[in-house]
Amino acid sequence: MPAVLILNGEQARGRATAWIAKAPPLTRVEFRKPSRSNEQSKRMWACLTDIACQREYHGRRLSTENWKLLFMDQLGREMEIVPNLDNTGFVNIGTSSSVLDKQEMSDMLELIHAYAAMHGITLNDGLDGL
Repeated sequence: MPAVLILNGEQARGRATAWIAKAPPLTRVEFRKPSRSNEQSKRMWACLTDIACQREYHGRRLSTENWKLLFMDQLGREMEIVPNLDNTGFVNIGTSSSVLDKQEMSDMLELIHAYAAMHGITLNDGLDGL
């Protein structure tokens, strides 16, 4: 079973060191930067909702998910489009925004805000009630 530790103090670092010392050969250890915050996620979806409600893209309305994919591509995250299972369309199998770290999500939000400013879109911060 996979285990995850957040290195938030000496006790967690000690536990990680002990786990590594006991790990069998070929065990994979992965280190990642801190993941995006819930606040960042809420802000992103609120902004994407505002854009989806206020802006057409090439003459059509897009879902918030589609707007997110456009911004993920602009962020430089790998996107891959493949034919769907019955060959009647295409599916994006690229990177999910859930894997963005805090800095990448901050960059994403900057892209979204810059786009909104350039196109006269009013954004709320998505933090009502927090």
